[in-house]
Amino acid sequence: MENRSFDHMLGWMKKSINPLINGVTGSECNPLNATASPSTICFTDDAQFVDPDPGHSFEEVLQQVFGSGSIPSMSGFVQQALSLSPNLSQAVMKGFSPDSLPVYSTLVDQFAVFDRWFSSIPGPTQPNRLFVYSATSHGSTSHVAKQLALGYPQKTIFDSLHDDGRSFGVYFQNIPTTLFFRNLRRLKYVFNFHPFDSAFKRDAKAGKLPNLAVIEPRYFDFPGFPGNDDHPSHDVADGQKLVKEVYESLRSSPQWNETLLLITYDEHGGFYDHVRTPFVGVPNPDGNTGPAPFFFNFDRLGVRVPTIMVSPWIKKRTGQPPSPLLSLSLSLMIKFIIFLIIH
Repeated sequence: MENRSFDHMLGWMKKSINPLINGVTGSECNPLNATASPSTICFTDDAQFVDPDPGHSFEEVLQQVFGSGSIPSMSGFVQQALSLSPNLSQAVMKGFSPDSLPVYSTLVDQFAVFDRWFSSIPGPTQPNRLFVYSATSHGSTSHVAKQLALGYPQKTIFDSLHDDGRSFGVYFQNIPTTLFFRNLRRLKYVFNFHPFDSAFKRDAKAGKLPNLAVIEPRYFDFPGFPGNDDHPSHDVADGQKLVKEVYESLRSSPQWNETLLLITYDEHGGFYDHVRTPFVGVPNPDGNTGPAPFFFNFDRLGVRVPTIMVSPWIKKRTGQPPSPLLSLSLSLMIKFIIFLIIH
């Protein structure tokens, strides 16, 4: 899924569903000006339709996370939003009430939620998606159109599974962004890509889902088929319908008892989150450095993103007490998934 922060989607579930969640209380605020203004906007539970899209470029996230300081304070969201549009300053400080997200509310109540899961870099969609499947963005901190067209060269989790004799499938709804990896365009992988609408339920019902199944939501609106990836300005109600459809297909599958469903987001999309992003002890994955003017060393993570884990083997309302000692990023999905498949 795309472009929503943890607090924006799941933060208010601390009060009514699971007190172990490191969520919000309503006392979280941001100044209008991170340097001098005494005026603030505080976090509320009345999020609605969001348009335009809040800022989430590398530079914009830098402003959101650091404010006017040199360490993450999470105090610059309002000021950065105001620089784009007066209307956005309120929008980025709103979260959804649990009643507004009934599917997530049910899954958080019945299964596990991760509240220290951070995007891999403090930046936009595609570099973070590259990290998900390959643990590196190959030095990219933005959407580099030429490189996306050429395809990124690094090895992916899909290549590793194929080399080990394991199966994978990408179920897509309009375009599979996994094809931004050059290797996945090779002819040998052509039958690993399946239209979601015609293939996912069929394979789940028949018990023929692969070892790793990736579901790519609908990223663009088409007549009668709205985007369901949660990216603003798409309606999160359509994202809830997608997650419900996937969950119910898996729940009724003969493979259910050996299934783990991981629901997560690429990055926070410019929406407020109160937990400071890790910036000490984050290893550079491959020695690459980002381009000028920031020359990012890939040594800090991005903002928290909503992450829910669903399995018949997970205890109800599983949550982790707040701890600064354990932080997860999207790139750790690779090691985690491979461990589960091999073991």
